[in-house]
Amino acid sequence: MNARAIVGMALAVLLVAGCEVGPDFTRPPPPKADGYAPQPVSQTAAADVPGGEAQRFLSGEDIPGDWWTLFHSPPLNAIIERALKANPTLEAAQATLRQAQAQLRAGEGSLFPTVNANASTTRERISGAAFGLTGRLPIFTVNSASLSVSYLLDIWGGTQRQIESLAAQAEFERFELEASYLTLTANVATTAVAEAALRGEIAATQQIIDIESQELAGLRRQFTVGTVNNAAVLAQAAALAQSRAQLPALQKQLAQARNQLVAFLGRLPNEDLTETFDLASIQLPRDLPLSLPSKLVEQRPDIRASEALLHQASAEIGVATANMLPQLTLSGSYGSEAIGALFTPGSGVWSLGAGLLQPLFEGGKLYYQRRAAIEAYRAAAAQYRETVITAFQNVADALRALQSDADAVAAQAAAERAALQSLDASRREFHLGAISYLSLLTAEQTYQQARLSLVQAQAGRFSDTAALFEALGGGWWNRTDVQAAR
Repeated sequence: MNARAIVGMALAVLLVAGCEVGPDFTRPPPPKADGYAPQPVSQTAAADVPGGEAQRFLSGEDIPGDWWTLFHSPPLNAIIERALKANPTLEAAQATLRQAQAQLRAGEGSLFPTVNANASTTRERISGAAFGLTGRLPIFTVNSASLSVSYLLDIWGGTQRQIESLAAQAEFERFELEASYLTLTANVATTAVAEAALRGEIAATQQIIDIESQELAGLRRQFTVGTVNNAAVLAQAAALAQSRAQLPALQKQLAQARNQLVAFLGRLPNEDLTETFDLASIQLPRDLPLSLPSKLVEQRPDIRASEALLHQASAEIGVATANMLPQLTLSGSYGSEAIGALFTPGSGVWSLGAGLLQPLFEGGKLYYQRRAAIEAYRAAAAQYRETVITAFQNVADALRALQSDADAVAAQAAAERAALQSLDASRREFHLGAISYLSLLTAEQTYQQARLSLVQAQAGRFSDTAALFEALGGGWWNRTDVQAAR
């Protein structure tokens, strides 16, 4: 085959090289949903206690990238910003994204010819007997230098599909990084709320201990003068001891929450944390932006990551299909080979060739690799639909939780007020001898439970508000400081 024929073949191949086998990926359409619940609610109930404000759901409003600032807590803002700069999980996700981007650049190199430079020198002596010569032939040096070029023509677009697959993998890692940012910020916020709730429970328990201590002191004075029996004193002492026994468990949970916050900052637990959190220092956001359902698939990092995996699986079908078809490689070399000095007249050497490879029989390997790629695509499509359903469920759950939380705060606030009034009345009536000590003890225990339940209900509203922001995607598209993910 002469050079003209090879060039003609290459031109003919290039005319059909625009064909890429396998499916062309298209983004799945968003679900046809008008809302997140059969009966949407525009706002929650309100209660006349701290953290009991009504919350409005603003449909169609965009979410700020720094959504945690809506809690108006400077300590929370400070600790989240520090966590974003030092968290090891984020560092790992950033490095993984850069790795995927580097692999994409490496894959794009397959679109270009491979060029190699070769050089060698050999000192040798040959036998003259093979040529009918006698005597010893002189020793000589053979030098060679050449430049070789080879190029695999991407006739069926298999290389392009492989690059498409690598690009989808890089996109997946990008949204995995976005998900890591979202998870970290939400975890820091909910852990800070948990610390604030524990401090509230400890304060409420301490308040109850003070009440029971005062009551025990009064009972002891009454026992001294003979107005109450010893059983009442012992029962009150037992109730006081039980209340005090609740403190170590709460203090343990508080220490663990503090340790978790330190870990989010990428530090060891022996290092001190300057920020502290209590419910009074965190404001409940009253206006909550609520993304449209059609926007959720674009804003949730896990949905976008699942979409990237679906895209990658689609591209792999094209790669597997191209591997079953003929592969054409063009190659050529030019150089010099001489005994002595190179590049002298008559020392030039060159070659030009083409190679065609058509798989004929590999025991069904290529066929079943393509079948496997198709099934992988179907699995990715099902996983994408499941991710979308889970995302909508997360938003619906968060909205329902906020409505229930508001009702719970209102109910617990009323219960706490009623229990406190009952306790005050029971204390007066007991000292007047109108009721038994058992009734007083019951009133104390009722107030204790109502006080703790109110603190827990107030904290639940803060935690579920953060959960709603997380379920809606966290506004990562509005952030400008996350450079590694752009």
